[in-house]
Amino acid sequence: LQLHRDVVLERDVLVSSTMAGFANEVKLFGKWSYDGVTNKDIALEDYVAVKLQDGVYLPHTAGRYQMKRFRKAQMPIVERLVDSLMFHGRNSGKKQLAVRVVKHAFEIIHLLTDENPIQVYVDALINSGPREDSTRVGSAGVVRRQAVDVSPFRRINQSVYLISIGAREASFRSIKTIAECLADEIINASKGSSNSYAIKKKDEIERVAKANR
Repeated sequence: LQLHRDVVLERDVLVSSTMAGFANEVKLFGKWSYDGVTNKDIALEDYVAVKLQDGVYLPHTAGRYQMKRFRKAQMPIVERLVDSLMFHGRNSGKKQLAVRVVKHAFEIIHLLTDENPIQVYVDALINSGPREDSTRVGSAGVVRRQAVDVSPFRRINQSVYLISIGAREASFRSIKTIAECLADEIINASKGSSNSYAIKKKDEIERVAKANR
């Protein structure tokens, strides 16, 4: 009996030390580290949740981020991408599917760029948010466009939205999977390439705003 207790105790110690080895760092999908992910744009620091304390294993936190204004700024930034993929009625609520798509896309990004996919994604977000937009100003039927600056929060919102739309449109009626299209979109956006839908839209929005200054 004593021998059995010793064996069980030894096993528990072994398991707990192994678990401690696993649990000392939070990695996205158990693979991608948040350590060393940098945000090049100081204005967007508060709205891109990629610091170590914002790290999650799975971008599926089931948090109530809509309850209060600006609460979604604390949402893990990869989860925001997952949620923005679930658009157009037939995809609504399929979060497991969206998580899997993002997981595969990040694998592809790592294979193509040999970098941390979280870093590539953050760079893509910084590059694809329009910095200037135009709004409608006027009353009594006389309406004109007026150029305005875009807040950092809206820049991030627009980036996530444009990247997911670009991936969705590229994969629609195409032989490429949504994960491949999302990976291509994020890589092109991170490089600032005009092959990216998000970068094209951003340039177009800024061009229109410049004309309406």
